[in-house]
Amino acid sequence: MKTTAAVLRAGNGPFTVETLEVGEPGPHEVLVRVVAAGMCHTDLLSRELPPEFFGGPQVYGHEGAGVVEAVGAGIGSVAVGDHVVLSFNSCGSCPACAKRRLPYCFNFSLHNMSGGRPDGTSAFSDATGARVGSHYFGQSSFANHTVVAESSVVKVDRSAPLTKMGPLGCGIQTGAGAILNTLKVESGSSVVITGAGALGLSAVMAAKVAGAGTIIAVDRHESRLELASRFGATHTVSGSPESITASIMQTTGHGADYAFDTTGNAAIVRASHAALNVIGTIALAGVGFGDLTVDFLSMISGRTITGVMEGDSYPHEFIPHLASLNAQGKFPYDELITEFPLEAINDAEAASASGKVIKPVLVMPS
Repeated sequence: MKTTAAVLRAGNGPFTVETLEVGEPGPHEVLVRVVAAGMCHTDLLSRELPPEFFGGPQVYGHEGAGVVEAVGAGIGSVAVGDHVVLSFNSCGSCPACAKRRLPYCFNFSLHNMSGGRPDGTSAFSDATGARVGSHYFGQSSFANHTVVAESSVVKVDRSAPLTKMGPLGCGIQTGAGAILNTLKVESGSSVVITGAGALGLSAVMAAKVAGAGTIIAVDRHESRLELASRFGATHTVSGSPESITASIMQTTGHGADYAFDTTGNAAIVRASHAALNVIGTIALAGVGFGDLTVDFLSMISGRTITGVMEGDSYPHEFIPHLASLNAQGKFPYDELITEFPLEAINDAEAASASGKVIKPVLVMPS
């Protein structure tokens, strides 16, 4: 069948909206009519890499939501007509998957970032018959119809509006999961969140859900700090790394219990790390390049630095949990969303990069 999709044909070029051919779902795959898909920084990583790392024309998108239209052999988790959120893929058989730590799948790159299925085939081809990459994070959801790996499909309540559900598949679950799953922030504790974009603001909301007593949001944009206060931050900080550390120490007295970085900026990470108390933990989700150095002696006391992917979540349980919190009015992540039609994908990217928009969501043609 034919589908409309946004294709990236060069790492530093624009997205082009094209008509592609999409194949039938194979074993343990699902054909999904995508209703909407969030745009995340990870969809744009090719902008930051040398041209030689670009893997060829591909459909990106890894925060899709839609309706199942066909299922391949061996599918038992969903049926035609089910409403679904699309999340990352995993192999299901490695030591990490066996422990239900799916974001740390030992074969994550093969199943999520190889430009197709693990066997090298793709679900998409263009008007000339040439291959176009598919299965980005198991889904490639910048398309009206896409073939999705079964493990990427999470069934959700049909009463939830699909135009706002997609971001739960990656960015929002990463921010919330860092607080609730990775750090396990306790009631009354103190937490610092650096970067008040979609990840950071969802972390602020989650810290409020967890009952944190002190929630400190750090950002250079006053408008985003205002949003952080609206969503639960008790304090906001801006300024140089040194002043950030000093402000956190002044607010907490003995240093913060937890910190979560979404910036990928080494200087900001060091500032937060220095503001932890001696048994504090900092989780890193921001994508940075280069080295991160910290003073050796600062680690001896008991401080912990940990990475976090996809919020340490088990999506089939955590995504419905976040959707339920949203329905109860306790986790209003949908207020971060600005909708764009698929054909305006380049405008959505520009609006996100400028900071004008917190969370762009692409709505597919009906």
